[in-house]
Amino acid sequence: MSGPATGGHAGTDDFDIEAHAAGITELVRSASRQALAWHRRPLPVENKLAVGFDPVTEADRAVEDTIRAGLGERFPGHAILGEERGETGSGPYRWVIDPIDGTRAFISGQPMWGTLVGFQVNRAPVAGWMHVPVLDETYVATPATGARLIGSAGEPQPLAVSAVTDLSQAILLCTHPSMFAPGPERAAFDALEASVRLSRFSGDCLNYGLLAAGHVDLVIDNGLAPYDIVPLLPILAAAGAVVTGLDGELPLEGGFALASATPELHEKAMAILRPGFC
Repeated sequence: MSGPATGGHAGTDDFDIEAHAAGITELVRSASRQALAWHRRPLPVENKLAVGFDPVTEADRAVEDTIRAGLGERFPGHAILGEERGETGSGPYRWVIDPIDGTRAFISGQPMWGTLVGFQVNRAPVAGWMHVPVLDETYVATPATGARLIGSAGEPQPLAVSAVTDLSQAILLCTHPSMFAPGPERAAFDALEASVRLSRFSGDCLNYGLLAAGHVDLVIDNGLAPYDIVPLLPILAAAGAVVTGLDGELPLEGGFALASATPELHEKAMAILRPGFC
């Protein structure tokens, strides 16, 4: 995947996302910053799973509720899919929300977490937003403006991936190796990690922003939900990245995702990874 991951407006032309982009950027930024009131303070944590650990907090729900309210007021006919409140509405236009991507980092006092919002037309990713409150950085992509990083100074800077094509020169990020099942999957990941220059763990959504900005060259995750990846796809595509699942298609439903700075790097990484997942 390179270039904007829009697929056009997929047969619809009566909604102009560009006309609303600035307002959505401010909505995402302000809603995300709410979570700072809970960060590094005593906070009850609930587990959404009977087996395992999938945390959720009051902060997650508050951020999603604010974004839902803002989108609902602006676009009452649009569908919304959120991690904490599920899906409402139907039709060709859908907003996808992850209120705190990196809740484990959030409850651990780490700074690597953010808020994700994506816009789809007939399920094609058209625009995306990621705000990282601790850094006060916003990553944005729309079809007309491309991928940009808005820092605390407020001046947008264009994003572009690196030109690295050799695994031996690549920097690899992954949220955690435990995403890969013991056995062939983990062995394939370990083989890829052994082939790169440097690997680092943790980071969640910020990893993909660092890839889009050209600081790192590969990001790999597994077990993703749609709201973990869909908002990031337009940002990555507009910055020039290649992003696919193991089948070579966009990972619109989540699961496995590999994001690479160049097609050459992507092909080499996939050649190592695929045998472990078949």
